[in-house]
Amino acid sequence: MAKKKEITVEERLRALYDLQLIDSRIDEIRNVRGELPLEVRDLEDEVAGLQTRLEKLDGSLESLDSEISAKKNLIEEAKALIKKYSEQQKNVRNNREFNSLTKEVEFQELEIQLAEKHIKEFKVQIEQKKEVISETKEKLTEREDHLKHKKNELDAILAETEKEEQALIKKSQDYQQEIEERLVKAYTRIRTNVKNGLAVVAIERGASGGSFFTIPPQVQMEIASRKRIITDEHSGRILVDAELAEEQKQKMHKMFAKL
Repeated sequence: MAKKKEITVEERLRALYDLQLIDSRIDEIRNVRGELPLEVRDLEDEVAGLQTRLEKLDGSLESLDSEISAKKNLIEEAKALIKKYSEQQKNVRNNREFNSLTKEVEFQELEIQLAEKHIKEFKVQIEQKKEVISETKEKLTEREDHLKHKKNELDAILAETEKEEQALIKKSQDYQQEIEERLVKAYTRIRTNVKNGLAVVAIERGASGGSFFTIPPQVQMEIASRKRIITDEHSGRILVDAELAEEQKQKMHKMFAKL
């Protein structure tokens, strides 16, 4: 691989600040989207969960209907047996046979009573489940409408910003390629650990951007000389002078306008 051309400290600082401006612009775009992608994902999960619940409830209804049919068949079979045993009682030869058939009739009558009791219980369960299904369908419709609204909202934002974001991500990668790996790693580490992802900041009113800690005048002069890379002792951010920052902002502003 070809060795990268040696660049001055000032060129490194300008490249780092450019990279920061690009990444900050990406952050701004993502902040506009805010929590929307997460909200959409949560709503999609909720809708899927409600649909699964409805499927299970429908399956449960079918199962109860099958149980009722089975009990009705049992009742018909019991009635047929009662009729059969009643007919047989007319032709018995002794009391023992008569009593035995009477017990069979009584057993089948109990079976009918028990089956009818179960059918009533199943019907109550069906009504309860139908109520739950109705409520679940209502909730599902409401969540689907909400999801559609949020998706449209997200799609509109994506349509406006996605092209620019992708172009900026590519620019960020290109700029990183032009900076020494150790500096990119340091930049990424600082950016991850500080508020607002600002790893490279300009001196503002004698302090590093976003900080209230004053930087000694001699350090400010050293930063302005652009002879070495200096970090803020309080936040760890890389510091650049206000003039360099303004020059790079104007340059990058023109580039952003073309994206």
